[in-house]
Amino acid sequence: MNDTKAHQDESKRFILPVRVYYEDTDAGGVVFYANYLKFFERGRTEWLRNLGVNQAQLAEEQQRIFVVVGTQLRYRSPARLDDLLQINTTLSKVGNSSCSFEQIAERNGEILVESSIQICCVDTQSFKPAPIPADIRSLFLSVQDN
Repeated sequence: MNDTKAHQDESKRFILPVRVYYEDTDAGGVVFYANYLKFFERGRTEWLRNLGVNQAQLAEEQQRIFVVVGTQLRYRSPARLDDLLQINTTLSKVGNSSCSFEQIAERNGEILVESSIQICCVDTQSFKPAPIPADIRSLFLSVQDN
């Protein structure tokens, strides 16, 4: 895949291209393992943006933000400087106040890193779990991978 634009494919998977820059690599010339969390965060953020969810507006108007509460990653193969990665984001589970995502970093169809990431909707003042606003939850349910 040479597409450098983010897009949703027919399987409800959102794809974000990410170029590996020098700042992403470690002394060995490969992507530093923690940077995949940044790539996956970008993937979820752009997934939300693609759905029309404005996170700043959500925080301001409804006092709700999404926070990561759990991660599980499996590293299979390294990415290197100048690689063009595809960050695949799929919503796998929707609850009242939480969601789970399956995210994959791949290069030319080769899976480099697999992840399962759980997020929770929280109140901006108390940082306690809060229901996902009904309109957003309905939107999530409509794109959830079954």
